[in-house]
Amino acid sequence: MPLPRRARRLACGRFDLSLDRPLLMGVVNVTPDSFSDGGHHFTTDAAITHARRLVEAGADLLDIGGESTRPGAAPVTPQAEIARVVPVLEALRDCGVPLSVDTRNPPTMHAALEHGADMINDIGALRAPGATDAVRDSGCALCLMHMQGEPGTMQQAPQYVEVVSEVEQFLSGRVEALVTLGIARERIVVDPGIGFGKTLRHNLLLLEALDELVAAGQPVLVGVSRKSMIGALTGRLVGERLAGSLAAMLAAVARGAAIVRVHDVAESRDALRVWQAIDDAS
Repeated sequence: MPLPRRARRLACGRFDLSLDRPLLMGVVNVTPDSFSDGGHHFTTDAAITHARRLVEAGADLLDIGGESTRPGAAPVTPQAEIARVVPVLEALRDCGVPLSVDTRNPPTMHAALEHGADMINDIGALRAPGATDAVRDSGCALCLMHMQGEPGTMQQAPQYVEVVSEVEQFLSGRVEALVTLGIARERIVVDPGIGFGKTLRHNLLLLEALDELVAAGQPVLVGVSRKSMIGALTGRLVGERLAGSLAAMLAAVARGAAIVRVHDVAESRDALRVWQAIDDAS
């Protein structure tokens, strides 16, 4: 049975977002080697066109990334990342929804905030030297993700004694570290990092116990769209994982996820509308 949903808000740059319903974050990959779309939106114009279509389809936020963080991916320089992301940010500044930038590099964070980013979504949870300095005095929202290892090696042999408690402890520790630096809790979202240094079993345990992370108090963002866990469970290739992705998304929402990061916005919006109607009828 779906959990009761409290009305909450997220301070997100130019926006004050209500979290009284699950929000859809549309993915915009400005990379040549993304696992999910094969670089189809790598050029600036293609990324901008794709982003506008996601907004038309019902995206509540956009998440723009200039570095692939798929398992085994090689890092890119901040300069290359900035060159990919900033023109897209500038073109979308007035698209009507908050703009998140998916980056772990402090120079990119600085540049993104200078060019209109409303959120920094960091797979490194702002642990890189200079990361907290880059975001502390802005009004942007911050997404802190758990990852064991680095993208290049994280899936080689992930190990935990108890994955749920370890992820919860890590994220709680990062939240308190930022609050100690004077960053308001109302700016912070946490992400358990599905697929980032986790086996299939780890991912399933985290999703099943997501309500425990929600109960810790910070809004929770979950990204399961098209990921390898969906392929492992269904035997489907990346482009055939819509049904499995929707099922995993709804499982996360039923356990209290405030934001879901998705590639297929229109289909996800329909699924959420049906789920919400059923939930509201109770």
